[in-house]
Amino acid sequence: MNPPLMSPDSPRLDVRNLSTFFDTDEGLIRSVAEVSFSIRPGKTTALVGESGSGKSVTSLTLMRLLARTASTQVSGQALFTNRAGKTLDLLSLPEAEMRRIRGNEIAIIFQEPMTSLNPVFTVGEQIAESVRLHMGLDRKAALAHAKRMLELVEIPAAAQRLHEYPHQLSGGMRQRVMIALAMACNPTLLIADEPTTALDVTIQAQILELMRRLQSETGMSILFITHNLGVVAHHADDVAVMYAGRIVESAPVRELFAAPQHPYTQGLLACLPAQQRKREALAVPGAKKRLYAIRGQVSSPLAPPPGCAFEPRCDQALPACSSAMPALLPEPEHPQRCVRCILTPAARAAAINRSPA
Repeated sequence: MNPPLMSPDSPRLDVRNLSTFFDTDEGLIRSVAEVSFSIRPGKTTALVGESGSGKSVTSLTLMRLLARTASTQVSGQALFTNRAGKTLDLLSLPEAEMRRIRGNEIAIIFQEPMTSLNPVFTVGEQIAESVRLHMGLDRKAALAHAKRMLELVEIPAAAQRLHEYPHQLSGGMRQRVMIALAMACNPTLLIADEPTTALDVTIQAQILELMRRLQSETGMSILFITHNLGVVAHHADDVAVMYAGRIVESAPVRELFAAPQHPYTQGLLACLPAQQRKREALAVPGAKKRLYAIRGQVSSPLAPPPGCAFEPRCDQALPACSSAMPALLPEPEHPQRCVRCILTPAARAAAINRSPA
């Protein structure tokens, strides 16, 4: 089942300056703006941010699943290396070729399985449909393959569940069906869009462990979209933090959690109860203790601030922050880390280099 080996330095997916704008009656909504990140073979990249930061729009843009009724403007590149080692730009492929890739080489797990699974077909028929389309099996062989996939994701009594409808399954079962559907054709890239949000903690842990095991067995890459930093810490290799449609910081997961550089990333981590307990240990005895929260709200995509989008909520903001959008720059001593902030060493070094001698 393993895909061909790739060089660790050659990304499975390399997203470059991806932008997705929606033209509405109220104006142009800049949902995703100049987003760049990559996913290494067999590794997991987490896309993190508050609701409304553009994470799901990014995944739908990559899969070419944006609503056809929407007036969209999409630009940039999404360079995907397929099983045969050929690199393709997902954003410029003909729709017929994209259909051959979607569900076959690249699969997606949506946030809410009840709205993603078809209520009038059994779960076995829905998995078998993808197998018949991409693998060319007949109905009997496709259903047999669907049963094996249900067994692979550890659904008990798979032969019985094969002929049941989505409403007959629990939330955890439906999410396992979604994973079985996504894994049916052995994809090289899996996009998981908050796949455990609606599940309780115990089922969430089971689903995450299942995804980790399947990744280990098949060697697939994963784009994991979430707002749960605890999940990111345990399951991701690299992290890209999004705010108001842009990447504000990206780094290997350990580096980011050990020393977050962008004020927004620092704020997200400070909101974690574990971080609160550390602050309480250093606090003055008897002092009032409250869980930290980032003040304010995300600015409207119809009227973004003229400079840094996080400036209105940032406790470290300077006057220069409101004048221009900072560039996403690699840190001099940590080239794998990129930060979009004028307070970072990379921004200061860039300013010095631009200054006349």
